[in-house]
Amino acid sequence: MPVIVYTKEKTAMTSALQLEILDLRHFSAGSLRPLLEAESHTWSQRLEWDYRPSANLLLQYLDSRILPGYVAIENGRISGYVFCVYEEHKAVVGDVFALPPQQSDVPTAHIESKLLECLIELLQNTPGINRIESQLLLHSHGVLAGVFEAAGFNIHKRLFMRRDLLTDSVETVPHLPAGIEMRPWHDDDLNPAARLICASYNGHLDSYINDQYRSASGSMRFLHNIVRFPGCGYFDAASSRVLFRRGSNEFAGLLLCSRVRDDVAHITQICISKDERGRGLGRLLLEDCAANLKSQGFRALTLTVTAGNENAVALYRHTDFQTTRDFDAMLWEKSSH
Repeated sequence: MPVIVYTKEKTAMTSALQLEILDLRHFSAGSLRPLLEAESHTWSQRLEWDYRPSANLLLQYLDSRILPGYVAIENGRISGYVFCVYEEHKAVVGDVFALPPQQSDVPTAHIESKLLECLIELLQNTPGINRIESQLLLHSHGVLAGVFEAAGFNIHKRLFMRRDLLTDSVETVPHLPAGIEMRPWHDDDLNPAARLICASYNGHLDSYINDQYRSASGSMRFLHNIVRFPGCGYFDAASSRVLFRRGSNEFAGLLLCSRVRDDVAHITQICISKDERGRGLGRLLLEDCAANLKSQGFRALTLTVTAGNENAVALYRHTDFQTTRDFDAMLWEKSSH
């Protein structure tokens, strides 16, 4: 594609900035490695998350020269990038990150916004793409919202919540209700877990934000991403739990946990069957997970939740989770335009 050049003129507050936006596929993994190392440091600082496994996976894709996206060149220096992945009819904006400009007072968000504008324009004009999703955990709520709003996206505020396992006193795990049993995750749990997720999120706000929740096959893809790949940390089967009705193969509840750093874990999924809600099963899963992690020397447990999911937010606050960051979930559907 042709080079896209943005020039910000010198003013009393800002020195000159020349920004080129180029196709990501023109760049090798080696040329972007310093940028990804800086991003990994930012993930560690803001989210207590070891992003290096994800960065290494991304570098492998970069060397294949097939990953859609763009790179920002600021006065000759690689200063930012954005990428996406295709999933059948939709595209997911995986990340956008930029370094502070070296020769300008222009905010980092300016570079990131230009990268996003190019990618969104590409995706909205790509045949067969009817939906675009994105959740950018590094970027606080509202910082990049203007770019997405201008392109017709709907935006939902999400919370990043943290439970301190060193200072809080983990409560005794509540007793299981009659007829319910709990055990760790097994390798053959994918199918019943996918059915539970699909049924639990039927009509829920989060199934609007993430359309994988709307079907058992989509939920299966979601589970494979969690269990098989390091994008959300390393899956910890020993700390993950399933609840089931005695004598049944169907799950009553589920909590999936991953290790995002040696001493920090992240809940990637928690859901309760609609038929079993109101029995304290969500709290039971959270307390069991926290107690288990604390006994192993973990110092923190984190999770994300949609701010509009008031019942879930209340449960997490009741179990000692505190909001440490907020961010946005963005989505666009061609059928609504």
